[in-house]
This record gives sequence, structure tokens and C-alpha cells, in this order.
Amino acid sequence: MTLTCGIDVGGTKILGGVVDPEGTILTELRVDSPASDPAAIEAAIAGLVKALAAQHEVTAVGVGAAGYVDKARSNVMFAPNIAWRDVPMRAELEAELGLPVVVENDANAAAWGEFRFGAGEDVDDLLLVTVGTGVGGGLVLDGELYRGAFGVGAEIGHMRMVPGGVLCGCGNRGCFEQYASGSALVREARDAARGGSLLARTLLDMAGGEVDRITGPLVTQAAQAGDPFSIEQLADLGRWLGEGIASLTAVLDPGAVVIGGGVSEAGELLLDPIRRGFHAQLTGRGHRPELTIRKAELGNRAGLIGAADLARR
Repeated sequence: MTLTCGIDVGGTKILGGVVDPEGTILTELRVDSPASDPAAIEAAIAGLVKALAAQHEVTAVGVGAAGYVDKARSNVMFAPNIAWRDVPMRAELEAELGLPVVVENDANAAAWGEFRFGAGEDVDDLLLVTVGTGVGGGLVLDGELYRGAFGVGAEIGHMRMVPGGVLCGCGNRGCFEQYASGSALVREARDAARGGSLLARTLLDMAGGEVDRITGPLVTQAAQAGDPFSIEQLADLGRWLGEGIASLTAVLDPGAVVIGGGVSEAGELLLDPIRRGFHAQLTGRGHRPELTIRKAELGNRAGLIGAADLARR
């Protein structure tokens, strides 16, 4: 049985695991992500791989990186939320580890994981939308991971939704993720609470009266407990997501859209508004086959599993 190591690098944590050919994680470790220090990130990745390889014989390593990865799956060219600029990650890790390394965008890796082992196993064309700190995207077309001419395809979080809108970490204004992400959810909830909105009173009380303690999980918790304001915040987020997915569907025509990322834990409180926003804006609605919008099945391990499988392939 061939075992590979998958690493998922995010802005706050680095998750690593040893994965078998069926997508099962045999061993898992995690460390905090030193997002402002590229050298420290690579050292943390190498340390995780060495710790995992001490427990299992691994043949290759797949790294899911939250940034633009070149066509050769070698260099991280740019990342909006991590201090990566033209980093030759594959070469440096291979020299350190003595193992073959594949570097892939984290959302692409997660899309591949869901396609191979999760919510997309029954379709050939899948769009993954990850809703967390930002909005990520991964695309499988005709059973193959789509990467674009230069390796940076499916960066859906940075399509412009609002000309001259909210400034994004990528340097542009009005990007999709500034309106349809967990960060956007928190920003809007905090603004309402800071402005003294009575509607936000229950949420603010749950945060101990401190606006800065309002988080995405807290909004979800309040919504699940029936707080009307928090339910409405998730509904507004879902509308943005649904409208964006309708535009993407006009171009890509996937068979299924899978919603992943931390905010997807809100379940139907988010999925129902996404579906409503999608149906309201879908071109040719009522006269075309319609895709299904589903919650991801692999959770925050999709990127790890997908990266490990890509390394094996």
C-alpha cells in the first residue's frame, strides 16, 4: 500500500497527515502557521513531514498552499494573506526532505479531495467554493483538475463583484471574497454591533459585550440558537454566494457545487440562502438542467487528502 503525506497550509494553522490510496488519514498532526515568515512556514512543513515519516513510510509529499502556484506545481508566486512572493517551495522542500514534492493551491487540492473521496464522487464536473477567511475555488472538469494556462485558474474569490468596493488583500477593490466570506460576515456583524443596533444586541451579549469577540463561529452559534439578526447575516452572506455561483455557472456549467470551509458548518442556514440566490440569478432558469449545491463531506481535511492524492498521482 502506497502512503503519501498531505500538508494543508493556511493563514492560522498547518495540518499534515499520512493518507492511504482510499483517502483515509492514518496519522494527523498540526502546528500554528507563522504566516508572516516564509522561511518559518517551510521549516514547519518540513518538521511535520519528518514527524509523520517517522511513523509511516511515505513515498511523496503533497502541499496545499493558500496562494498562486505555477503550472509546474513548484513555485508559490503570490499569496494575498501569507507572505509568499515567488517562493521555490518544491525545490527547497525536496532538498530538505529527500522526497518528491508536489505543490498545489489549497482550494484546488480540496476540490480534488472532494471529487475523489467526498461530495463530488458522482459527478465529472465539480466546482468547490470554500468559505472561510476568504473565498477559495477549485474546479474539476471532465474528471481532471483544471489549473489554467499558468496554474492560477479558479481563483473565484478575486473576481470583481462591486466596482470600487471594499479593498481586498490582493490589492483590488470589490472582490467576491470581500462580500461572501467569513471575514465579510464578521465585519458586517461587528459594524452593526458597534453602531448600537438593537438587532445585534443578542449577539453582542453572547460576545460578553465586546465587539471584537464577535466571530464567525459565534454568529453561526447564535443563528442556530434562533437569533434573528444572526440568521439574517448568514442569509445575506448566502445571497452573495448564490449570485456569484450563478455567474460562475454561466461560464463553467458544473454538475455540482460543493460548499466547504469553516462557514459551511452553518449548514442549511447558509445553504438555503445560497440556493435561493443562485436560482434568482441563474441565466435560463427553468429551461436548463440545474446543478446541485451541496455541503462538503471531508471538512477541513479535504485539502490534506487531496494534496496527498495528487502527490500519489
